[in-house]
Amino acid sequence: MKPSSHFDELLLQGWTRRFAACEPRLSEAVAAYEEAGFEVRLEPLPPANPFGDSENGECRVCLEGPGTPFRVIFTRPKSDDTQPDAGSDDLFD
Repeated sequence: MKPSSHFDELLLQGWTRRFAACEPRLSEAVAAYEEAGFEVRLEPLPPANPFGDSENGECRVCLEGPGTPFRVIFTRPKSDDTQPDAGSDDLFD
């Protein structure tokens, strides 16, 4: 099966689409997901359909325009090679 969009390709790679955000919520969400043990990937919003809807029919009027750097947050569980060392937690040292 060939992915129909870049987002579909990410889903096939194990990423989960969370939501779109801009600062300061974007940084807060990234930090929270990373603290929870997820890998985080930020993607620009896909191009809007010239008829006013995005590729999945969501309204995006307030998400587009100059000065609104919204990003779509994708997460996936960290792989074993990207997991922090269990002994590196300073809390109990």
